[in-house]
Amino acid sequence: MFAINSLGVFSRTMTDRETARLILRTVDTAQAQRIRDKAPSAEDRWAEGYPFEGDLAAIDGFLRATDQHGDQRPFGYYQITRKSDGVAVGGIGFVGPPDGGMVEIGYGLIPAARGQGYAGEALFALMAIADEHAIAGFRADTTCDNIASQRTLAHAGFEQVAADDELLHYEAHLVPRLA
Repeated sequence: MFAINSLGVFSRTMTDRETARLILRTVDTAQAQRIRDKAPSAEDRWAEGYPFEGDLAAIDGFLRATDQHGDQRPFGYYQITRKSDGVAVGGIGFVGPPDGGMVEIGYGLIPAARGQGYAGEALFALMAIADEHAIAGFRADTTCDNIASQRTLAHAGFEQVAADDELLHYEAHLVPRLA
């Protein structure tokens, strides 16, 4: 989606994405700084344990990329929020801009939100966003001992393409749309 900013220039916009049980909320720089600083404002609703270590690392990357390259939308960071109570339980996003039609993704949930299918639900929504912007492929990695994440990636169509001592590396490719 594109919009015209105050200077009359087209800019990419990023909107929230809803699934059956979740809302992927777009994160702007101000909110990212609050997450990084673990300093919620009155409008932030965070589950106990949010943000956790994985969120903080992702937010730091998002803020560095934004400082270096400007607005990351729609290839930015999204907060995973439960519809049932409006509370943030994790994050998902793109690790940098597209590269050769591929994007790297990352996600994580607080421990209390794991095992409920939220990661897979959020992952499918993120892949749909990428598909809408002509992205054909995805990269992701997970630690060798994170069986749940490995299953989530496999369920979403990812295949393991490499491994090293610490990580398993995955890729997935979308079927091209017919005109």
